[in-house]
Amino acid sequence: MLKSKLGRAVLRVILFLSVSYLGLLLFVFITQRSFIYHPTTAPMEALAKIADAKGFKPWQTDTGEFMGWEYLGKSRRKHGRLLIVHGNAGSAIDRLAYANALTNAQPMDIYILEYPGFGARKGSPSEQSFYQAASEAVDSLKAKWPLYIMAESLGTGVAAYLAGTYPDTIRGMLFIAPYNNLTDVARAQMPYFPVNWMLWDRFPSETYLAKYHGPVAMLFAGRDVVIPNRLGHKLYESYQGPKQFWEIPEAGHDDLLIQPDAWWTELAAFWKTNLVRDNALTPPETQ
Repeated sequence: MLKSKLGRAVLRVILFLSVSYLGLLLFVFITQRSFIYHPTTAPMEALAKIADAKGFKPWQTDTGEFMGWEYLGKSRRKHGRLLIVHGNAGSAIDRLAYANALTNAQPMDIYILEYPGFGARKGSPSEQSFYQAASEAVDSLKAKWPLYIMAESLGTGVAAYLAGTYPDTIRGMLFIAPYNNLTDVARAQMPYFPVNWMLWDRFPSETYLAKYHGPVAMLFAGRDVVIPNRLGHKLYESYQGPKQFWEIPEAGHDDLLIQPDAWWTELAAFWKTNLVRDNALTPPETQ
């Protein structure tokens, strides 16, 4: 009798845990984008004041839709345009500091893409909405001047998509804290969930990047607990074109955003050394 009661108690516990786990799975499945995306929003007026103080202006489509922020460099010896595809936290306004760092090393016009649902941009965040916004950005920038792309964290998946979609347009890329695909990131963060069939947005970076053949630089944090750098190294190893990586052993995920001027100069030299020239897109000496 005692064994029978004990068996029924164990069965009830197992049933309770199973139902709870299935309920948790359902909850995570339905609300997953709230776990993946963490946008910061603010009124355009407030953001424009911050941008103006740093020399940036709203970047808009021909129809007046807000796409992000632009910084038109003062140097008359420009070397192209740089599109920044930012990471998950905050919004595009938080990436203004990149302008001075890179333009000191290689004078460029800077464009920072804003995602749908972030900052003051309308829409909802998702893999497809990010891809569409990024494609619109490249389409508006690809004429006349060489185009480079710098991306961080979640944005490296968007940048990889651009590399595979516009392989003959993008002259060089920088990935900061990248990953091979979002499924592996989710598996590392949530090992007890069947993310292979749960995940809607997958950002298969290695698949898209395989279609690109230009110079790719990557920067890793040795103590990255958000995106394990082994996933970034997996992306690096899979890429067959000209490539170079740097790793800062003591850095965490958020410690990579600001680098010394000498590092940006080294990055610019890597791009220049491996540049495949196209006379139609070679910038003039002056503008």
